[in-house]
Amino acid sequence: MFKDKVVLITGASRGIGRATALEFGRQGATVVVNYNHSKKEADKVVKEINAIGGVGFAIQADISKYENLKPMVDKIVKKFGHIDVLVNNAGIVFDREFEDIKYEEVLEVFKTNDIAPLFLSKLVAPIMVKNGYGKIVNVSSTSGMKDFCPGTADYCMSKLALQSLTKDLSMQFANNGINVNAVAPSWVDTDMNGDLPKEYLDEEMEKYHIKRLAKAEEIANAIVFLASDKASYITGHILVVDGGHC
Repeated sequence: MFKDKVVLITGASRGIGRATALEFGRQGATVVVNYNHSKKEADKVVKEINAIGGVGFAIQADISKYENLKPMVDKIVKKFGHIDVLVNNAGIVFDREFEDIKYEEVLEVFKTNDIAPLFLSKLVAPIMVKNGYGKIVNVSSTSGMKDFCPGTADYCMSKLALQSLTKDLSMQFANNGINVNAVAPSWVDTDMNGDLPKEYLDEEMEKYHIKRLAKAEEIANAIVFLASDKASYITGHILVVDGGHC
């Protein structure tokens, strides 16, 4: 389905990003695995992609730093000629009690979760417009939509802002052959949630019809669907993948 398509996924060395990279690889895509610190994990993902029929390529860039974005995009275009799919997946969170939230950490959250997707889209969109084809999928969250916690107020704000960006970009590029959508998962079984107390997670699972955490692969399937031509008439949509919120 994605043969000859070049897919850039931020934060693709683990979690949802890794699962998404592998699913695109299974479908024949050339997958650019962006990572910040996890070179070993990123290289492993690339090997797995190559083993299942795709083409993997790892690229290091701290996307929270604006000056790293254009060099990354330029390097990808120089090597592969184009970018067809952008998955803004990378995200960070600092679990703090509300009274302990730190200004510098809030800035880091917004730099990674919102500013990077905004400016990566700005860099990649002209390439897509030139080719008359493109898919942008943002990985948002049900945090701030249905799930609230004072300790993650900044994270919730950032994920809602990403949904706003999704709708704005979908309007901007609707007539240029570019679809822009977002996936909003609830709790997912990833490293980000690995250190949360079991009692807390059990309590949270009671809020959902399917009383378990999502698998990263289940979120990846939704992302890949929105990036496919099967979703050609879907744009500006926030696809909630939450196992049924009570």
